[in-house]
Amino acid sequence: MRVINETEERTTTTPTGVMTALAGPSQGSDQVSTWRVRLAAEAESPVHLIDHDQVWMPISGTFSFTVGDETSTASAGQAVLLRANEVRQFRPVGGPAEALVCMAAAGRAGVPGTDGRQSLPWAL
Repeated sequence: MRVINETEERTTTTPTGVMTALAGPSQGSDQVSTWRVRLAAEAESPVHLIDHDQVWMPISGTFSFTVGDETSTASAGQAVLLRANEVRQFRPVGGPAEALVCMAAAGRAGVPGTDGRQSLPWAL
């Protein structure tokens, strides 16, 4: 067993929000990556895709997720399953929001219509 603490070294700040790595390959997890996402009230993710399923579990605030033409909201006590390669965008609703996210290790992100994929630093 290993207890993993959040650290500044494993925290990444982007225009979208703050992602803090928790369990992942760099912390001894061969199969699963987890991280905390914090979004300011005015944040909005770029339209993107991830090549692995993700599960988002809000722990504060409310998130709006758009996949294709469908938009749904989720708050604490709920989970959102985003399937691999679904084009998605998310944002907080009515204020800041925070979630824990989990996916299989080694997931990569991309922009629809392009071939490039990049690793998520907070999922390593």
